[in-house]
Amino acid sequence: MSVPCFLSAAVRSFRLSSPATGLLCCRLLGHSSSIRRNMSSKRQMDHLERTASNYRQNTLYPAEVCGIINESDTVKRLRIAVHPDFIFKAGQWVDFFIPGVETVGGFSMCSNPGLLQREGVIELAVKYTKHPPAHWVHTMCTVGSSVAMRVGGEFFFDPSPSDPSVDLLLVAGGVGINPLYSVLLHTTDLLRLNQASGGRDCNIGSAHLCYSAKNTQELLFKGSIIEACREFPDKLSCDFHVTQQSTDVDPHLQPFIKRGRIAEEELRAHVDPQRTMCYLCGPPPMIEAISKTLMDLGLPKDRILFEKWW
Repeated sequence: MSVPCFLSAAVRSFRLSSPATGLLCCRLLGHSSSIRRNMSSKRQMDHLERTASNYRQNTLYPAEVCGIINESDTVKRLRIAVHPDFIFKAGQWVDFFIPGVETVGGFSMCSNPGLLQREGVIELAVKYTKHPPAHWVHTMCTVGSSVAMRVGGEFFFDPSPSDPSVDLLLVAGGVGINPLYSVLLHTTDLLRLNQASGGRDCNIGSAHLCYSAKNTQELLFKGSIIEACREFPDKLSCDFHVTQQSTDVDPHLQPFIKRGRIAEEELRAHVDPQRTMCYLCGPPPMIEAISKTLMDLGLPKDRILFEKWW
């Protein structure tokens, strides 16, 4: 369900009353004391507390939901018309303010900056939970709902033409695909621009996505991920991992499916300590284990960026 994506006068004059909480934690590898403190805390910290030391913009922008898609049985994708001054980098998140809901959400964009430039919209994919912002998305949000958003986060991919080429290794678990899908889409846009300019824009290396979910139904965006890999087969590749698949896999997905968790052998094939930049997003235990494996494979910790969903 969708409507033309522009902000109504009512939304442009939108005001909020009470900020509070969310469910996201973003950290750079190496801040081990912060990680240990967060993971050992008995009281679950809210989104604004967890991200208090992270960069965020100063401006809170009004926005309006202009489309809602059932991405899976448990995930809704919101298409949101935003203010003309709204900007973000691939991989960042938003503080998500909802009128009448005290708790502030924290959701990563799953769309890329190119979509914002072309159509004036962003997209968020939100998994159902009883956490108030996610619960509102699944039970009360409708086309035309007014919200407000503020961009934040230090987890992003935003290369400039003068930057040296890097090979991206993107590792996602569950709904942790959101910021990495944004990065992959942005990389695809850069590859198209580079192709159109005859190689005069960004010097883009390769990107490989390792994406793990319970089953193929929970693999979000799989169709467009495969399309991107087929458009640039020499630059983009992906492997989908399913850990609890109980039905037959669709034939068109079969070439991309691996049973079981992401293994060291797969990571090894895509790690070059001099060229690889790894972005990880998923549950904390997965991030801890894969981060250790990557360092054991020789990837420096300053080339491992991660975002944990709590």
